[in-house]
Order: sequence, then C-alpha cells, then structure tokens
Amino acid sequence: MENRKVVDGMVSIIMPSWNTDRFIAETIQSVIDQTYINWELLIVDDCSTDKTDEVVASFKDERIKYFHNKKNSGAALTRNKAIREAQGEWIAFLDSDDLWMPEKLEHQINFMKKNGYSLSFTEYEKIDEESNPLNIYVSGPEKVNKRKMYNYDYIGHLTMVYSAKEFGLIQIKDIKKNNDYAIRLQLYKKPGTCAYLLKENLAKYRVRKVSISHDKFRRKFKSHYDLFHMCDEKSFVIALWFACRNMFYGLLKKKIYENRLNNN
Repeated sequence: MENRKVVDGMVSIIMPSWNTDRFIAETIQSVIDQTYINWELLIVDDCSTDKTDEVVASFKDERIKYFHNKKNSGAALTRNKAIREAQGEWIAFLDSDDLWMPEKLEHQINFMKKNGYSLSFTEYEKIDEESNPLNIYVSGPEKVNKRKMYNYDYIGHLTMVYSAKEFGLIQIKDIKKNNDYAIRLQLYKKPGTCAYLLKENLAKYRVRKVSISHDKFRRKFKSHYDLFHMCDEKSFVIALWFACRNMFYGLLKKKIYENRLNNN
C-alpha cells in the first residue's frame, strides 16, 4: 500500500450520504460535540434528491468538508472518494444516520496510542428511527485476528478507527453490499493485522426499516458470497465456504455479543 502524507493527530471521519436529511443533522452534531477536537468530517453525497444539501450547509464548522458525486455511485465508491480526500493520521467511519457519544474519539484514540494499536473498535447500542434506545447492546471479541475476521465481521463500522500511517490508502471494489466489511478485509491483507476492542459503549447504530441489513436469508448469503468471490478474489469453492461460515458465525455473534438490556 502506498505511503501517504498525513496530519499527525488528526482524525478523518468518512461519511457517505444519500437521502438522509431526516437524520444527518443529528449525526453531524454528534461529531461537533466530540471532546477530541482535531478532526475533519468528509461528507460525500451520492446524488441525494432530498434536502441533504441544505442541512449540511447549515453547519458553519470549517472542519466539515462536503463533496458531491457527479453521478449516483453507491456506498463503496462513495467511501473510496472520501478516503482519498482524507488527511488524518487516523481514519474513522460514521454513516449519516448513526451517532457517536461525545467521548468516542478521545477515548478511542487514547486507547490506541497507549497500547500501540493500529486498528480498534468499540461497543455500541442500537436505536430506532426516532433515536429511541432499542435496549440492545453490542460487544465483540477482545481481539479480532484474521481468522476471526473471515469467520464474521465482528467490528461495528461506526466504531472502527485505523491508522493511515500503518495501512496507507485503502480502496475497495464496487460492491453494493458489505462494502464496510470489504474495507476491513483490505486492512487484513497486511500481515499480522489485529483489531482490539475498547470495552465502552461509544456509539449508536440506527436500525431503519429500509436498512440493507434487514435482508432475506438468500440475498444475505449471496451478498457474503459476492464479497469473498468478487471483492476478495477467492475461488468459487472458497468463497462459498466463507459465506457459509459467515452465516453460522453471524448467528453465534447475535447469541454471544448482542445483549438485550432490561430497564426495569
């Protein structure tokens, strides 16, 4: 991977957007509210037809950089564009309908610096479309090595941070689903890559009725197969094997690492 000139200490936040004017103001505000102030927010809009432009324009923070695709390109190419524009030492991800806790970046960057980690993730909770808690808390393994990453994607995309100095420029192929997983598989091409869990709830994942995550079994299986076959360039048999393992370990993840909280 190519070496990139980066700004020490800066976090580049990658945010694709498409027709999320209903949510993106709250999402941007959760970035502005960070106790860690050395960041840039790279929003790349994928030809929204709603009022996303107006919402983003209402924020006058010079750390927010707003780009537009010339044509609708999908999340994979949109994320690629934002990553190419990034100048930070650290790369973080936040979709335009999710949220961060105010201490998210501060705690996570300190965690990585203290331990010498180049890739980390945190715990998070799930909320509904009105930002109400669903009382579901998601954790993960303390350490995710390459074998575990190929078993299943244990890392919540909205919680991941990696070192641009360590991994260089990350770009993925144009796949319509699982493109966040594809980014992680690119990171794991570097020998010895491991992700480490910061055991703190520092983010909120919004569950939407139209979310791609709410897919039927057959389509979900195909999306995993396409990920390994087309994007990770595995053979038919190996891609099929990894897709099967993904479905199995996905069920285990829900059982082991997703906990429903009782507020009573």
